[in-house]
Amino acid sequence: MPPLEAAGLTIFILVMLIGFFSILLGLPGTLVILFDVLVYAVVTGFDRIGLGTLLALVAISALAESLEFFFGVAWARRFGTSKRGIAASIVGGMIGAVLLTPAFLGLGALIGSFLGALAGAFAVETLSQRELKPAARAGFGALMGRLTGLFAKGLCGLAMVIITLMAIYC
Repeated sequence: MPPLEAAGLTIFILVMLIGFFSILLGLPGTLVILFDVLVYAVVTGFDRIGLGTLLALVAISALAESLEFFFGVAWARRFGTSKRGIAASIVGGMIGAVLLTPAFLGLGALIGSFLGALAGAFAVETLSQRELKPAARAGFGALMGRLTGLFAKGLCGLAMVIITLMAIYC
């Protein structure tokens, strides 16, 4: 593999992972993954990623964004994440990746980092809610709606990453 091709593939995978982990911050990470794959497909001349794969990724991305919106609206209003929640998410993601990588290798690192980050953010946000007066606390429904939406969107993002890498490497 020529150095320029290796650099391009490295940037492609890094942007895809950034898109995957941006889901935890409530950003539209599935759209980042989708546009990253679209750019890769155009650059490679649709050699490894065809129109069928792109359409499947569009459908999964639309499903992910819809599910997050549905869970956020159906269960309660959304609330922001604190700086401690973001730090706990990063630490939890690292711990989850370290714990699941030996058992499941690359897929374990991806799943472990996502689940660890979700667990870390959940723990810190739940504990920080206890410090607030009852009137200022976000309801349990709001917390569960937010986490359920993030989990559903994260699973869709994981599916998008797996489908893309399988299309490239298999």
